[in-house]
Amino acid sequence: MIERDEFMALYGRPRQVVASAPGRVNLIGDHTDYNGGFVLPTVLPQRTQVQLARRDDRRVRAASAQRPDVLDYELGAEARTGSWLDYVQGITAALLADQRSITGFDLHIDSTVPVGGGLSSSAALEVALLRGLRDLFSLALDDDVVAALAHRAEVEFVGVPVGIMDQIACSRGHPGLALFIDTRTRVVEPIPLPPDLGLVVIDSGLPHDLASNNYRVRRGECEQAAAALGVRQLRDVAGDDPRIAALPDPLPRRVRHVVGENQRVLDAARALAAGDLARLGRLFDESHRSMRDDFEVSLPEIDLLVALAQADEAVFGARLTGGGFGGAVVAITESAGAARVAGDVAAAYHAKTSRRPMIVLPSLRASATRPKDVES
Repeated sequence: MIERDEFMALYGRPRQVVASAPGRVNLIGDHTDYNGGFVLPTVLPQRTQVQLARRDDRRVRAASAQRPDVLDYELGAEARTGSWLDYVQGITAALLADQRSITGFDLHIDSTVPVGGGLSSSAALEVALLRGLRDLFSLALDDDVVAALAHRAEVEFVGVPVGIMDQIACSRGHPGLALFIDTRTRVVEPIPLPPDLGLVVIDSGLPHDLASNNYRVRRGECEQAAAALGVRQLRDVAGDDPRIAALPDPLPRRVRHVVGENQRVLDAARALAAGDLARLGRLFDESHRSMRDDFEVSLPEIDLLVALAQADEAVFGARLTGGGFGGAVVAITESAGAARVAGDVAAAYHAKTSRRPMIVLPSLRASATRPKDVES
């Protein structure tokens, strides 16, 4: 993160606290978290940084390097605006509801996490802000409480019915580790990434929006299926339950994805721990087929990007990552070939679609293989 002077320029006084949090890429396990299931994310090098200074009143002033207009509101009078400020308001509303003592503050935000790519830009902001406020006001918040408050802000104030994976990953994740998370119990098991594992993450250039109706429809279908099967969440359904086939369409396919994806996460965690990249890649491919055919959250451009990655002989597997309806894909290869794979796949995708993908991992800024007309 590049240090900037915007805080002094905006507010006429120095910052008191600087904090940050990473974005994340979910290796496998999408649409399982709000069904009480398993996920396997890891953090990205891209981060969101916040700079803060305390005020003596209850006014909050906030600006972003990406959206430099200063917006403001009063603590205790938070009201949804439909803008990025809602994520800030959601955090202060959650802190106040939790009886945490804070006053007003000035805030500047800067981020390198791609927005709309399914890489947790919102959770990175929420966690970074909570970390900054924790330091600014000496709040007793451990990483688990930070994740819970961030999740509460997004669901209850912003109004996006996400599971808690993103907030846990951004709060508890560290470079070089995947996190096997049981989202029901919130037990987290770190799994070191094998040194020969190369991760390729490419943002398709098709932004997704989890506040849109598609995401809510899928979550509603899962809740409807769970109720019809008499279980708390789809986590509790056995794959061979004969009642699944009797559900009205498309519910059997939604259940099949969630049940199968949970098993794939369990298998992927074991493959990752064993360094079995070939097995992990097959699970990636199976997961994408399920996301595309059973859960129906992919798009033709995403399928093309995945297919281009899968066609490269150095790639073990590839899949859509995140909520879907746009966003990013993740592929695995050997570490030595990751930069070449990312450049070739992104360039081929651009040639076929004219869209400008963004290579998130690995960074190609200093690489001679950086394709023309492709962002990195």
